[in-house]
Amino acid sequence: MTVRFVRPVSQSAFAARRIGLAALVLFLIALAAHRFGPLKGPDFVAIVLFSAAIAMVAVLFAVIGLMRLWQVGATGGVASARALIYAAPPVALVAFAASLYFSTPPLYDVATDIADPPVWIREPRADQQWLQRAALVTPSDRQLQLTAYPELTGRRYEGAADRIYEAVAKVAKSTRISLDHKHGMELVQPDITEKPAPKTRAETGAVPDNIPIPLPRPDGLRPGKSFVEEIGRPGDVILQGQTRTFILGLRFDVVIRLREEAETTMVDMRVASRYGGHDLGLSADIAQGFLRALDSELLGLAVD
Repeated sequence: MTVRFVRPVSQSAFAARRIGLAALVLFLIALAAHRFGPLKGPDFVAIVLFSAAIAMVAVLFAVIGLMRLWQVGATGGVASARALIYAAPPVALVAFAASLYFSTPPLYDVATDIADPPVWIREPRADQQWLQRAALVTPSDRQLQLTAYPELTGRRYEGAADRIYEAVAKVAKSTRISLDHKHGMELVQPDITEKPAPKTRAETGAVPDNIPIPLPRPDGLRPGKSFVEEIGRPGDVILQGQTRTFILGLRFDVVIRLREEAETTMVDMRVASRYGGHDLGLSADIAQGFLRALDSELLGLAVD
């Protein structure tokens, strides 16, 4: 009589494959919707955490399937292996973010000048939803930044502000920083000296059609409330924009300040995460990457 061996089937392994595939699909949809679509940062973080939780369930079931394969030779080894592959991206991303969260200081705003940080032309505002954070950056936060990133300092270059501005604009474009708001551009724009002076009404003999009615001075321009003082010192060139990380598309707000002093120009930078109270160290990486690229662009003009 022939004895026929029938292998048992591990239902956990096949369930792990289906659950892992669902977690991967959810993760990829969230990534695409955040990087290329309208999904906002807090929603993206919540979906990624949820997909990682689902993926961990798939990992647990896959381990059970592999144990059944080892103990009784149950079918499902391939399904368990596929489940682990499907679950790897969301779990790996969350694990990497967790390692950065605990290894970097809890900051969301860094600046190269902690005593006088560059100011925003327009204060960045975003709905934080469940990612709450402090409204203001305190002096203790700046001291924490100095301890964590002592090499994050401004740059001084020989030359006028207009020459340095051209390099800053070029480097900003190459590092994917879009400069949306600018202040003090009259200091870096070329002078037009050959522009003919307009003729007066006495010379042309024209009679005005109407007489303008005096209007009250705007609040922002009244004595004691200078518009320039609100966004920086007189003579500062301030460039504000935004950037996104290449893969995940995390948003960061950026402001660059050019301050001409004697025959040199000081370049300072400020980077802030748009969402959350912890930038995972990415703000400092963005600032350092930009400043290194600017050093390369202005090679030989840096002043110690």
